[in-house]
Amino acid sequence: MTPAISIGLGGIAGWRVLQRTEARQIEITAKDAMIQRATGYFRENLTASTTAEDLVGDYRMLQVALGAHGLDGDLANKAFIRKVLESDLGDRSSLVNRLGDKRYLKLAQQFQTRDKAATREDMTQAYIQQQFQKRVGQSDESYRLALNARNELQTFATRASSDRTMWFEVLGNKPLRRVFEGAFGFSPSMGGLSVDRQVEEFTKASERVLGSSSFAKLGTAETVDKLITRFLALSQAQTNTGSNRYSAALSLLTR
Repeated sequence: MTPAISIGLGGIAGWRVLQRTEARQIEITAKDAMIQRATGYFRENLTASTTAEDLVGDYRMLQVALGAHGLDGDLANKAFIRKVLESDLGDRSSLVNRLGDKRYLKLAQQFQTRDKAATREDMTQAYIQQQFQKRVGQSDESYRLALNARNELQTFATRASSDRTMWFEVLGNKPLRRVFEGAFGFSPSMGGLSVDRQVEEFTKASERVLGSSSFAKLGTAETVDKLITRFLALSQAQTNTGSNRYSAALSLLTR
């Protein structure tokens, strides 16, 4: 079990503290002996000759590759991951291009690049960042989701894809979707609507709450902060409401 990173505060106040201490906490995470062993092994063993079969057959390398993209839950799905890694990136009908969660596409793109030195560095840095987020999440899951959303939206802002395409990606990316749902006050039942209707509802809510549905605007520091602070404020309010209801029920039971 990796050591949790506890801020000591909740809600927006804790988020501000986390922002101020983040660089130092990531540095500490990177120096952790377990993480250094994992990233060191990955750097030494991922080469230009490494095949998809090689990667899925090496648990230690696969752990870093998947962990770098927040896909740790797929460690046992070796056949599926191999198909992802071997997918034809240029074929719109290939498996990886049909998956709604574009983290798999990013994984395949990085693995298939010829510049393995860049891949090793990008994946190890992303793995460290994900491990930091995981440790934060052990103390407060809402902060892990907030960190992930901030990082994802910063990359969205630099992309040439259409806003509609990226909204579809938000819907398919569970951690990122949870932040938008929380900030917009959407219930899980939203997932029962057609995908086109969901995109419509998300874009309308984004215009209303954030002032824009364009990712060029949503990726700016100001708008990301607005999204995250609203998400955290509403999450804390729901937690407090739940606690108050529990306390009230407990007081009735003990009378």
